[in-house]
Amino acid sequence: MPLDDRYQLAFRLYPYARSADQDAGHPVHHPVIVVGGGPIGLAMALDLGRQGIPVLLLDDHEGVGQGSRAICFAKRCLEIADRYGAAGPMLDKGVVWKIGKVFHDDRQVFEFNLLPEAGHKFPAFINLQQPYFERFLFEQIERERAKGAPIEIRGRNRVEGVTPEAEGVTLDILTPDGPYRLHADWLIACDGAGSPTRKRLGLDFEGRVFEDSFLIADIRMTGEDFPTERWFWFEPHFKSGASALLHRQPDGIWRVDFQIGWDVDRAEELKEENVRRRLDAMLPGVDYEIVWTSIYTFQCRRMRQFRHGRVIFAGDSAHQVSPFGARGANSGMQDVDNLGWKLGLVVRGRAPERLLDSYHEERAFGADENILNSTRATDFITPKSTISHVFRNAVLDLAERHAFARPLVNSGRLSVPCTYDGLSLTGEDALPGAPDRSRPGSPCPDAPLGHGFLLERLGGDFVLLTIDADAPETLEADGLTIRRVALKTADDPTGALAARYLGTATGAVYLIRPDQHVVARWARFDDAATRAALRRACARD
Repeated sequence: MPLDDRYQLAFRLYPYARSADQDAGHPVHHPVIVVGGGPIGLAMALDLGRQGIPVLLLDDHEGVGQGSRAICFAKRCLEIADRYGAAGPMLDKGVVWKIGKVFHDDRQVFEFNLLPEAGHKFPAFINLQQPYFERFLFEQIERERAKGAPIEIRGRNRVEGVTPEAEGVTLDILTPDGPYRLHADWLIACDGAGSPTRKRLGLDFEGRVFEDSFLIADIRMTGEDFPTERWFWFEPHFKSGASALLHRQPDGIWRVDFQIGWDVDRAEELKEENVRRRLDAMLPGVDYEIVWTSIYTFQCRRMRQFRHGRVIFAGDSAHQVSPFGARGANSGMQDVDNLGWKLGLVVRGRAPERLLDSYHEERAFGADENILNSTRATDFITPKSTISHVFRNAVLDLAERHAFARPLVNSGRLSVPCTYDGLSLTGEDALPGAPDRSRPGSPCPDAPLGHGFLLERLGGDFVLLTIDADAPETLEADGLTIRRVALKTADDPTGALAARYLGTATGAVYLIRPDQHVVARWARFDDAATRAALRRACARD
């Protein structure tokens, strides 16, 4: 069914226009080309452009896609978007939530709180339709372009051919005015789960395809005001599916998911009278309007390698998971967060090309973590045998009465940021008594300061964070300038900074990457140790 007018406010954001490259008569060179104008492609272009790296984004459409699609954006995703300058409108538009409730039949089994502690700039999650998320990224790109950021977007430029070379990639492009060719030093494929780029290179996924189907219905209800929470039913009493999920979205829209089985006639299931039959059973007597419907199946798979020479894959083109747990777009944004600063250093000649191998190492680690959690959730939601179904229901019955069983209930472990434990770029942990949550490899937890929040102060470059410790105000090393963010416990009005970064230590020095992951930490500043950790973080060792 077509999307209603609210979702089409900004559909044609970058209509086709003929470029000078089409008249050049030879493949025009660009340092970086991004393929795909979804959230990951837009974020990738935004990240690079803000660094001053010229980037061209090619999209076979002319703006944001139709359908709500991804709707749950996690705190870490918003923190990344905030560093790009785009999070404010997302937070203003999005529906904030942190409470989830789990039901079995007609009984509430338990509820959970995804962010029980205070002291964070952003909430655990917002619900925001993907077209809005994409539009806000595009609007930030426009603001950056007005300030001189070298970002170009071309709509209705479809990549028809990809030819890898030793020092770059040649692309064949098809437009309404005919074909032309481009050359790039680097190609970033953000062209989605079906990734034509991946297929043209003869690459594939490894993993599992799950034989089940889920019906999505976005509806606008009249006169109903359910709480802004995530509600998940196992074997719901209204019999509209083997499981069901309810989420609130902006504009008075509600997302409903029904598990409908594998052997279904999709065309039949998508008929309005059949969608309404399921909705009416779930929401008896409720007046509603159907806005959008779709049926999806899913897989938990990834590419064996995310980097293939000068072609790098990010987001769904590199890895796919089930939608339970909101791990798709959120993990894709972490791909961008990881790749952006590394590619920026390599393009500017400040790090060796092998730094990009760590993108695969770290984000494949994150993808495997997501796939593991997603697979476990899917196996719990859709038992594959009689005994697994009996076990699942026994866990649900126990969880209703006993707290120990509740962690075993898996309606989709919701997205959390990845910690790159023990991987090649992580460094020394020489801060006795420090909290585990800020160990090397972890994303920096936010904390309120006297004015603003910690992550705002860290920004998007290498930083030496000191808390009740001395260090130089700047450190010049390997062509990089490391700035210091100097804090004292007197700047910690709530105690959150000390709790999240000091623990029982009396002072601390942290080296932090541009993606705000911890490289190393010490009790006091050591020039040689800091320089060694920086070399390691830039793959110079």
